[in-house]
Amino acid sequence: MAGSHDLGFDPWDPAFLADPYPAYAELRARGRVIRYEPTDQWLVPHHADVSALLRDRRLGRTYQHRFSHEEFGRTPPPPEHEPFHTLNDHGMLDLEPPDHTRIRRLVSKAFTPRTVERLKPYVDGLAGELVGALVRNGGGDLLTDVAEPLPVAVIAEMLGIPEADRAQLRPWSADICGMYELNPSEATAAKAVRASVEFSEYLRELIAARRKEPGDDLVSGLIAAHDEDDDRLTEQEMISTAVLLLNAGHEATVNATVNGWWALFRNPGQLAALRADHSLIPSAIEELMRYDTPLQLFERWVLDDIEIDGTTIPRGAEIAMLFGSANHDPAVFTDPDRLDLTRTDNPHISFSAGIHYCIGAPLARIELAASMSALLQQAPTLTLAAEPQRKPNFVIRGLEGLSVEVR
Repeated sequence: MAGSHDLGFDPWDPAFLADPYPAYAELRARGRVIRYEPTDQWLVPHHADVSALLRDRRLGRTYQHRFSHEEFGRTPPPPEHEPFHTLNDHGMLDLEPPDHTRIRRLVSKAFTPRTVERLKPYVDGLAGELVGALVRNGGGDLLTDVAEPLPVAVIAEMLGIPEADRAQLRPWSADICGMYELNPSEATAAKAVRASVEFSEYLRELIAARRKEPGDDLVSGLIAAHDEDDDRLTEQEMISTAVLLLNAGHEATVNATVNGWWALFRNPGQLAALRADHSLIPSAIEELMRYDTPLQLFERWVLDDIEIDGTTIPRGAEIAMLFGSANHDPAVFTDPDRLDLTRTDNPHISFSAGIHYCIGAPLARIELAASMSALLQQAPTLTLAAEPQRKPNFVIRGLEGLSVEVR
């Protein structure tokens, strides 16, 4: 298998980060699975393969339910990273059945369509307020003024985190999420460890407070389930679940919002169509999530040898499923590099698939619709004030900011 450096796939190259989609086309032309030496991974760029592998039980987000690090041929993480791994490894995104099934069943009670629908007035009201302030100021940074505060407040509200404590959530989350990039540096790891320790201590105190005085929030609900159910959660699982819901519950929504508006500003014809017809909002959200995917890559371990297109990928290997590439696969999407807000046949995998399908997808859609609707109604003349900077990250794709004006 040829290395892929010669294909322009270089997750540390600013030119690639600015627009990875041409490099993905070359990867797809090269084959169905490509060995990538710099990260010791197998890249999977086609939609059909990514979709099938997300559902394949021979792969796992973890291997520790079946193998020790040594048996799996992997080096254990350094002991100084332990607080991050303890936090990360007890969240359902990084667990496999039966633990994954047990935790997801308890958490999914908070994300039924009915409970999510009940949040809609709160989400719509908050989006309206945030956009109203942006309009009064004549513009600002769409990232910090609207995209970030909306989902952070919603998930904090669900978890029952007091308003006074919410400012520290986003920095903790950003530091922890640094570890999901490819080959993170020691400095990144140190920040993630510190944030993991502080966030875990904060939640331990919050759980203790809710044990004494339960509310109608999700943390109280997890404690109640813990007390009455055979499927109980350990305290560590509760902490890890709360952190996962916070990180996953806003990271993708924040980036989908700014990536989406940046795409609209670059496609003025599509933006004009959306402004003329707000009924396009639901299909616009799906298309913007496909067109510039917030989560570009999802990793899974090979627990039992698998074969892809005649290549055996051995147990112990790591597969990197390229969501951004799958979402631009011409085998599935007609004219995939064109932004088309009326696209109806849109099986994008931005929310993943299989048992790790995003539990918060219905909530994310409500949040994205609320901010888009508020911006279209209250700021019909919204324009780009300055060319944005891309974040230097590959896996979690976003912008440093998005400066806008309201004339």
